[in-house]
Amino acid sequence: MQFAMIGLGKMGGNMVRRLRRAGIDVAGYDRDAQVVDGLVQDCAMVGATSVEDAVSKLSAPRIVWLMVPSGEATESQIKALAPMLSKGDIIIDGGNSNYKDSQRHGAWLAEHGIGFMDAGTSGGVWGLDNGYCLMVGAAPAVAKTVEPFLKALAPAPDTGWSHVGPVGSGHFTKMIHNGIEYGMMQALAEGLDLLKGKKEFDLDLGEVTELWRHGSVVRSWLLDLTAEALKGDQDLKSVAPYVADSGEGRWTVMESVEQGVAAPVLTLALQMRFASQDEEGYGFRLLSLMRNAFGGHAVKAK
Repeated sequence: MQFAMIGLGKMGGNMVRRLRRAGIDVAGYDRDAQVVDGLVQDCAMVGATSVEDAVSKLSAPRIVWLMVPSGEATESQIKALAPMLSKGDIIIDGGNSNYKDSQRHGAWLAEHGIGFMDAGTSGGVWGLDNGYCLMVGAAPAVAKTVEPFLKALAPAPDTGWSHVGPVGSGHFTKMIHNGIEYGMMQALAEGLDLLKGKKEFDLDLGEVTELWRHGSVVRSWLLDLTAEALKGDQDLKSVAPYVADSGEGRWTVMESVEQGVAAPVLTLALQMRFASQDEEGYGFRLLSLMRNAFGGHAVKAK
């Protein structure tokens, strides 16, 4: 057994299940022992009681895939994991880390003879059945070693995964992917909002989105998911108008500034998420006061 998964949440756990379906032995560890036990029972994963225990179950070259939150959690885990490994072993970061952090991690691990791969991973909760889209950055030798596992996780052995370039390029590609995702989601949301607002037509948004799924130039997996959601509820009154941003949208916009490349759609989509998160709405209150000051427009009381 060569492969261990550290972090068995929604993504990590389902990735273990998909690997096991392909007949690959996996050692797994999560801080929640019940999650570990559940996967042992569910798919015969080899359970571990700690990261050290998971590593001890592997034979060289050992491959440890991290599915932990980006930032400090990933940083500390890589630093703790490195002394447990030997020359020729490999660490994979499958979280949504900043590509600059991944470049730094790869350079540091290379000094110790440990390989590193940054794996931009897309597929969400549907990845178990549909496979994961994997954008990986690594040295050629590292990518070749990990290739059998990538093929098992992808939708098919020859599609849905790619060694896109050197260390850092996988997370960079995923970062831009997520920025594009923001723009696509915003466009769909605005268009459907306009359709819903045309009261005189009394449009069935579930019917319209289902229609668009077939032959339309805007058909997509996002549209598929939206159409399915709107079949049961078009008013969405139980859903709070708050949209979180994971960080990758921000990094994409910052990259556009650094490169001097115009990205107005991606930037505005990110800004709209910020607007949804503004519970105080102070800026909008100021706008109302300004309209009242120069034009005498009424100020709506809270």
